[in-house]
Amino acid sequence: MAEILKGAPVAAALNEKIQARVKTLEAGGVTPTLAIVRVGVEPNDISYERTAQKRCAAVGVEPRSVTLPEGCGQGRLIEILHGLNSDSSVHGVLLFRPLPEYMDDGAVRNALIPEKDVDGITDASLAGVFAGIKKGYPPCTAQACMEILDFYGIDPKGKRAVVIGRSLVVGKPVAMMLLSKHATVTLCHTRTIDMPSVCRNAEILVVSAGRPAMIGREYLSPGQTVIDVGINILDDGSLRGDVNFADAAEIAAAATPVPGGVGTVTTSVLLAHVVDAANF
Repeated sequence: MAEILKGAPVAAALNEKIQARVKTLEAGGVTPTLAIVRVGVEPNDISYERTAQKRCAAVGVEPRSVTLPEGCGQGRLIEILHGLNSDSSVHGVLLFRPLPEYMDDGAVRNALIPEKDVDGITDASLAGVFAGIKKGYPPCTAQACMEILDFYGIDPKGKRAVVIGRSLVVGKPVAMMLLSKHATVTLCHTRTIDMPSVCRNAEILVVSAGRPAMIGREYLSPGQTVIDVGINILDDGSLRGDVNFADAAEIAAAATPVPGGVGTVTTSVLLAHVVDAANF
């Protein structure tokens, strides 16, 4: 039976460190502040915003909501981001995406300076991840994967790692972050030939495919650590990861659950980035 790599203790450890750092900042007259920028009234965005506000309050980070009406112009949104860039009381900005279809995603997200890009969405922040330099912040979900490995004492050094998915949100950045930890990394995608055999050769398998229970026993081998990034909502409203957890629990050495795995850690990573930004 695989060890279940639960996200809750990882998040709790991160939150404890965040709270201690917040107290130090507050003693110096600084309150770490996160601006949450949302366009429109999409229910999922509103729900996540409320969750983020509660998480902020729990660790002492001040949330500041900036809501723009549906149909607002792209220029107005960019103007808001420029204002937040120059506002010294705001240390991080979370921009909800996807943006409305009539907006140019690249132009909007790159209006944010990397120093306040705490969710790793700008080209400059991603360039920092790929170059291995401190410029902006890595995408929170990708870093959450690394935080789980670190918390449970799973060192990527010298290990064969396979990442399924090549998005800029998870796949590519987590591949670079594993490489920076001296893993030997293979990046798989929809054109990969004989993906199951490639995955069976992995010692660390990170899955971000966006397809429920896609990864079954034919992709798995004994001794693996499986990090499931997928969050898929089924017709009955339940959540399912990209990995068949029953197969992973039977075959692998360790695996993250869904729910209760990577997603549990992501918001704590975001808040850690805000506190980091407040130190500058």
